[in-house]
Amino acid sequence: MTNIEYLKIPRERVGVVIGKQGIIKEEIEKATQTKIEIDSETGSVSIDPTEEATDPLSVWKARYIVKAIGRGFNPEIALKLTSDEMMLDIINLPDYVGKSKKAILRQKGRIIGKDGRTRDIISEMAEVDVSVYGKTVSLIGDMERIQVAREAVDMILHGARHKSVYAFLEKKNRELKIKEFKRIAKDEKTLL
Repeated sequence: MTNIEYLKIPRERVGVVIGKQGIIKEEIEKATQTKIEIDSETGSVSIDPTEEATDPLSVWKARYIVKAIGRGFNPEIALKLTSDEMMLDIINLPDYVGKSKKAILRQKGRIIGKDGRTRDIISEMAEVDVSVYGKTVSLIGDMERIQVAREAVDMILHGARHKSVYAFLEKKNRELKIKEFKRIAKDEKTLL
């Protein structure tokens, strides 16, 4: 029994998934032990596990890598999703602001910030990759850090001032660093 996955990506992102002379598609297939078929006309993608596939999540990982590229990430960042610790989270802007193109554009502008500053701060402080594309904001990172970034984006979408969002991110970043430090210290103690 094969578990083929199907998905659709924006047509303008098909070329990015395929890459020059098919190199990106090959890289994804190799990393996930899958076979990917892409219809350039419709943006339809089918992902099938290969005979050699040993990871039961290989098709699932390939699906999320392709989906991430479709949501505006460059393939190098999307390939981080081969790691079991990494995940993709997609925030659908119409869920927050409705279908008004003006409202979506305004919120995208608030999330990106002047010269991309806000997006960069969210990315840096939460240690996640952020892509604002179409009607979505997408995040790639580990679960804990994605929750922090998602909360920051939520705050912006609910009208919080950027200053408050930055303060929240600094506080969470500090907390996560302390938590990581304590975990490392505990691990070292158990080794002694």
